[in-house]
Amino acid sequence: MSLNKSKIWKWKNWEISWSLSKQSTHENNINILLVHGFGASKKHWRNNQDFLGKNFNCYAIDLLGFGESSQPSALLDYEPYKDNSIKYSFDLWSNQISTFCSEVIKSPVYLVGNSIGGVIALKGAEILKDDCKGVILIDCAQRTMDDKRLNKSDILMNLIRPVLKTLVRQRIISNTLFTRAANPKVIKKILQQAYPSGKNIDEELIEILYQPSKRKNSKEAFRGFINLFDDYLATDLFDKVEIPIQLIWGEKDPWESLTEAIEWKKKFRNIKRLDIIKGAGHCPHDEEPDETNKLIYEFLQETK
Repeated sequence: MSLNKSKIWKWKNWEISWSLSKQSTHENNINILLVHGFGASKKHWRNNQDFLGKNFNCYAIDLLGFGESSQPSALLDYEPYKDNSIKYSFDLWSNQISTFCSEVIKSPVYLVGNSIGGVIALKGAEILKDDCKGVILIDCAQRTMDDKRLNKSDILMNLIRPVLKTLVRQRIISNTLFTRAANPKVIKKILQQAYPSGKNIDEELIEILYQPSKRKNSKEAFRGFINLFDDYLATDLFDKVEIPIQLIWGEKDPWESLTEAIEWKKKFRNIKRLDIIKGAGHCPHDEEPDETNKLIYEFLQETK
């Protein structure tokens, strides 16, 4: 599959990698920005960007710390500042994408996010206000380990949380966890959980996820993210955006509860659609791209 050419945008002191579908033309008057999930990159939209680019200006971006973007060192709370370090957070990433929209896209946009990219898209939409026309959340992260969800955790998890939080602050622990996960065999096993049908688990996908892990500072965003125990939940943000929202959910997502997504649809009036993709897991945009692309296209036509 032909991937779109990467470009560089300078944001603060960092280099941010992004791409525009080769199918897109400036004659299109609808803009889309695709925001990947944890451990992924803009290339994870390999089966979506060009399809959507036939009718829309379709951009994809690497979040700071991921893909081909800069990888500053993770700075945790209470740690002294060092050069080339930053606190990874949803505020950081949402400011990144909202500034990209303002400086590069320069016109109203739809934000599409998978997993943690969904929370980032929601916060980015809040920042962009009228310059965001809608948000599409694909198996949006529910962040079950966040402190604000303690009342939904079981007793055992609540007991071990303090120890867990102390351990993952240690760089030697986070580096060891990352090193064990960042090899093709382990990546394939994780993909087999994330893609329960097994569709589209191929060498290209494994390489897309593995290659960034070989970069010098690739462990840093991992360390920053696994220490985010008190940050935004999607439910904190739904009422802060007055734009239409679409949920697309894999029926068999092993990590993000479909039952909870159904509750969201009932509770929040700006969630206009919940589309469930039968047999799919956490990344239906790549596991079942034809159906996902069709659902995104329908929502854009309904709300443009």
